[in-house]
Amino acid sequence: MAVLGELGSSTSGQLSGQWLTVLVPVGSTEQHGPHLPLDTDTRIADAVARAAGDRLAAAPGPADRDVLVAPAIGYGASGEHQSFPGTVSIGTETLGAVLLEYGRSACCWAQRVVFVNGHGGNVPALAAAVRRLRLEARDVAWLSCSAEDVDAHAGHAETSVLLSLSPEVVRWDRVRAGNVAPLSELLPAMRRGGVAAVSDVGVLGDPTTATAAEGERILAEMIDGCVRAVSTWSPRPDGMLQ
Repeated sequence: MAVLGELGSSTSGQLSGQWLTVLVPVGSTEQHGPHLPLDTDTRIADAVARAAGDRLAAAPGPADRDVLVAPAIGYGASGEHQSFPGTVSIGTETLGAVLLEYGRSACCWAQRVVFVNGHGGNVPALAAAVRRLRLEARDVAWLSCSAEDVDAHAGHAETSVLLSLSPEVVRWDRVRAGNVAPLSELLPAMRRGGVAAVSDVGVLGDPTTATAAEGERILAEMIDGCVRAVSTWSPRPDGMLQ
C-alpha cells in the first residue's frame, strides 16, 4: 500500500482512480476533569488513526491501494457529561445520522471507510449506522481505540496518553483523583444522573499516577490493535472490526 496523506489537504484529482481506504477519527467535545482538554477523545482518535495509517501504508500489499486519514469528527454522543461546562453533545440519533450520510458519501469514491472511535458513548451510533451501511453493500467498518486494564474516564490511562501526545495541555496543577470504583458498579447511578452522579470532578479513575511512558505504552497498544483490525478486515454484523 501507499499513502496519499490527509484527506483535507488532498485534491480531487489526486483521488481519481485510486483504490482508497479512509480512516475517520471520531471523538467528542466533553469534560475530562479539571486537568484535561475537552477534545481529549478526539486527540487520541486522531493520533491512533494517523499512526495506524502510516503503518498500513508502509505494509506490503497491492501498490495501487492507498490510505487516507480524514479530518476528525469532533462531536459525539456525550450526554452523560452534560452536567459539566464545555460539553457539547449531539446525541446518539444525530451522530448516527452524520455517520450514515458520511459513509454513503465517502463510499461514492472510496472503497473502504473505517471510523476510528475515541469515545465509548459513540458506540451505539456507530454500530447502528455502520450496520445500515453494510446492509447497503458499502464496505464500512469501525473500531474503538482500546487497551487492556485501563480506567474509564480522564484517569490514569487518558492522562498518561495526553502526557505522551500533548503534555503542554495537561493542567498538572489541577489533577485530582476521581471515583476509582469499577465502571460496572457505577453504571446504574450514571444511567440515572450521568458522570456527575458518581464523581463531582468528572473523573473516573486516578490521574495522579499517570506518566508519559505509560501513555506511550497504551497508545502503542491502541495503534497495534487498529493496524491489526484493519489489516485482517473481519467485520462483525454491526461492522466492528475484530
